[in-house]
Amino acid sequence: MTDLAARILKLKKEKNALILAHVYTPPEIQDVADFTGDSLGLSRKSADASVTQDKIIFCGVYFMAETAALLSPQKKVFIPEPQAGCPMADMADADEVLRLKAEHPDAAVVTYVNSTVAVKAVSDICVTSSNAVEIVRGLPQRKIIFVPDKSLGAYVAAQVPDKEIILWPGFCPTHHRILAEFLLRAKAEHPNALVLAHPENNKNILDKADFIGSTGQMQKYAAESSAEEFIVASENGLLHRLRADNPGKKFYPVTPLAVCPNMRKNTLEKLLDVLENETNLVTVDAQTADKARLAIQRMLGI
Repeated sequence: MTDLAARILKLKKEKNALILAHVYTPPEIQDVADFTGDSLGLSRKSADASVTQDKIIFCGVYFMAETAALLSPQKKVFIPEPQAGCPMADMADADEVLRLKAEHPDAAVVTYVNSTVAVKAVSDICVTSSNAVEIVRGLPQRKIIFVPDKSLGAYVAAQVPDKEIILWPGFCPTHHRILAEFLLRAKAEHPNALVLAHPENNKNILDKADFIGSTGQMQKYAAESSAEEFIVASENGLLHRLRADNPGKKFYPVTPLAVCPNMRKNTLEKLLDVLENETNLVTVDAQTADKARLAIQRMLGI
């Protein structure tokens, strides 16, 4: 353990702080976190009444810290790097969503948690990649406006064919850098490996996958599978968690290009600074927060 990591572990106890880290953050960030997970797991942890710490340090991108602040208004939520944004989240605008809703008044607005708090506030319900199919299938509305990820939305549409899904044209640049030619090359190099794919990928990747799921679902599948080798079509930070949790198995990236530059803005130096100085407090306008919180709580209620 580095001196920096040791100082963080000591200081988080002194400051009564909980460190949450998404599995796309750098390995050294994951290793000092109290809890690592995907969007749904982190959302649940943020809202967990048994968490006694009065401060949450959220290592991820900004919309995730916003979600934690929405779900834990009684706590202080900080982020190591406030400029760690999400390009997909920025592809959706609340006013534009309202305009589309006006064109389809009978549709439910279903919003991926990878979105801004303003977009969540004009949504009927939020979803994550692990529960999107289940939630859309259970909604009473036949027509769905799915915001902002067209790839996840298309995957949901294929699983729930009785619904009309109107896709917002957003996407994850990191997952869209995973090309079919890269996957075919990885399969040629590791012919016995199963392919695990995130639904943020393009359809030509999903069509070649042995398993499709959220990061948390991929972790569970890899742990329970009898297979010993896996090709992971997702952000490469996930490989660290998979290897740590399954030391007897091998995990291969599809391409070194599958890296989210915003997740990598989380560093130990910035994390230590937040703990020492309590900088980068995440705040949300109260009126917007109440509306956005309702959409998230509807998801967690399901």
